[in-house]
Amino acid sequence: MALQRVEKNCERHQSVLIVDDSPSIRQIVARAFASAGFEICGEANNGREAIEQAQHFKPELILLDFSMPVMNGLQAAPELRKNAPETRIILFTLYSNSLLERHAHDVGVDSVISKSEALSVLIDKAQSLLDS
Repeated sequence: MALQRVEKNCERHQSVLIVDDSPSIRQIVARAFASAGFEICGEANNGREAIEQAQHFKPELILLDFSMPVMNGLQAAPELRKNAPETRIILFTLYSNSLLERHAHDVGVDSVISKSEALSVLIDKAQSLLDS
């Protein structure tokens, strides 16, 4: 398993699991979330690892890349939703469009954010999802 960092648990409010096949993206996003007061429970390389990590850590939020090897974000989302119906899921992708957004919502994704957006937009959306 290619886990970069794992906290002992996700008991704090605002816990997040970061799922992206790019270690540099995971690192940048983890720093931004940690700076905003989120607890980083873990990181995963693909959807299959995300499902395993989510079952173990039970995060409040999963940040899920769309395009990954083994299992992409849209393939993982229904399983994540089934196993953790209260967990918020944000699809974080380069490929955002209205068709993808509709499909993402159909499989249980709460929000789709483009990687071209500022990280502050991602953090604000995560905060608003957790506050709702």
